[in-house]
Amino acid sequence: MTKQVQQLDRVIIRFAGDSGDGMQLTGDRFTQETAAFGNDLSTLPNFPAEIRAPAGTLPGVSSFQLHFADHDILTPGDAPNVLVAMNPAALKANLGDLPRGADLIVNTDEFTKRNLAKVGYAASPVEDGSLDEYRVHALPLTSMTVTALTGFDITKKDAERAKNMFALGLLSWLYHRPTEGTLAFLERKFAKKPEIMKANLAAFQAGWSYGETTEAFSVQYEIKPAEHEPGLYRNITGNVALAYGLVAAGEQSGLSIYLGSYPITPASDILHELSKHKRFGVRTFQAEDEIAAVGAALGASFGGSLGVTTTSGPGIALKSETIGLAVATELPLLVIDVQRSGPSTGMPTKTEQADLLQAMHGRNGEAPVPVIAPQSPADCFDAALEAARIAVTYRTPVILLSDGYLANGSEPWKLPDVADLPRIEPGFAEPGQDDFQPFRRDPETLARPWAIPGTAGLEHRIGGLEKADGSGNISYDPANHDKMTRLRQAKVDGIASGIAPLAVDDPSGEARVLVLGWGGTYGAISAAVRRIRRTGRNVAQAHLRHLNPFPANLAEVLRSYDRVVVPEINLGQLALLLRGRFLVDVIGYNQVRGLPFKAEELQGVIQDVIDSE
Repeated sequence: MTKQVQQLDRVIIRFAGDSGDGMQLTGDRFTQETAAFGNDLSTLPNFPAEIRAPAGTLPGVSSFQLHFADHDILTPGDAPNVLVAMNPAALKANLGDLPRGADLIVNTDEFTKRNLAKVGYAASPVEDGSLDEYRVHALPLTSMTVTALTGFDITKKDAERAKNMFALGLLSWLYHRPTEGTLAFLERKFAKKPEIMKANLAAFQAGWSYGETTEAFSVQYEIKPAEHEPGLYRNITGNVALAYGLVAAGEQSGLSIYLGSYPITPASDILHELSKHKRFGVRTFQAEDEIAAVGAALGASFGGSLGVTTTSGPGIALKSETIGLAVATELPLLVIDVQRSGPSTGMPTKTEQADLLQAMHGRNGEAPVPVIAPQSPADCFDAALEAARIAVTYRTPVILLSDGYLANGSEPWKLPDVADLPRIEPGFAEPGQDDFQPFRRDPETLARPWAIPGTAGLEHRIGGLEKADGSGNISYDPANHDKMTRLRQAKVDGIASGIAPLAVDDPSGEARVLVLGWGGTYGAISAAVRRIRRTGRNVAQAHLRHLNPFPANLAEVLRSYDRVVVPEINLGQLALLLRGRFLVDVIGYNQVRGLPFKAEELQGVIQDVIDSE
């Protein structure tokens, strides 16, 4: 059957189902094939915190949204053009985001009275006319999958589980996605279970064939590859990019990377990924708790490795005493905080950027720590390298603030040329000194020497008690404590001289409103700014990577605009710091819903500020 092929410039697809329906795997495979095809893309996985929430209930819904296009895009999209709903709960949880006229693919096999009742449907919305404003494709996906797998030596339950592969095959046909990568993936994934492998391959191919032969879909869609800067690309998540950045930091510094970590959502994948790279001198240690993890990492730094610890907000609270010890000992330490919704356990699988004040001030005493934040999944690689550069160069712990959206989201990443990566010089103290002074500082960086324990002539005392300037002897002298406190602060403040000035995107030079963001809000802010400029209005944009210290020109930038809007997924933490430091009355826009901003909502906020000028 010949089908009409319609060209689109972009599409947003959301797969949604029960947390046991394999929606994350389905979305990930569709994403990988889309990346291989050459589209620009951005993803938003969204899943329950429970390993297996009650089947068929709203808390158990898992979804994966993918935005892909033939041009540069910045966000996973505000609303899906296509929703694949595997059960009533998935439909009810996601229908509110679906715009009128969108495509809705529904697995009718799951719309039983029992499943409808679980989510409060008195009757099936597929049959009562409530979905008439959408283009509904009501398909018995489960039973079609079981029929396609008749004759395979598997149970009916195993056959039903393959329905996600049937749906993936159908959507792959509908949007002209490649199939080779998925077929190879299934062969690898189920290599030890050949019958399950054959069944999943058959289900995927059956979904493709159904699309090709059915009259339910008379149109196929094609989204051409995006124009990218020449180079080798791969799809990457923020957590994997961070792990690769840490490996690169080890290679560029000549240091062994030692990760002391305790598993915690959403940071655990960094531990998983780094454990695969022992050939690069990476050592990973899964500790019994967060305190042991950071203690081991700091001990590794004392021994001459680059100590790293990964965690989320609750873990930062537990690690705070040892981070303070790293400030006192003035040793390099990377603390990766993949932020999630709080307080306490909060919503472990949902994103937030509410740990900024904790990173800035969450230690006893005057304990300044540099803080940086990546702006996108791919940027996590560069941010990890920058954090390592600062930690090693200035002999200080550094906190890197990623978040759940960046960690799990993905986008194309152009592999860098290794020759272009920055060198990081450890500058270990040289043996054979007559009068080694462990706190004699470099005149430019104010960093103290990094002396490897056991090196003849470099014996020194180290620990959490205050040390005398220069000699490192324990000191309770008031004047010395004041001096050492100010030196540690001056060292962190001095980092500003080694970072680039804050870049402002203001094409017309006539904007009076600046939108200033940090971390994972970059994509939504940039998309909103693009929309506003297309209406003919002027607006400037800047995004902070370095949050402590701020770039040296930040005060000048802030005072160059009449209004400064600061969107944050918290209740105004950066805004508080800016007001206190620069006496600029910034305008905060704050939501803490566990989700990233939508470009449309930020467009409205920024537009209102511009119109009020």
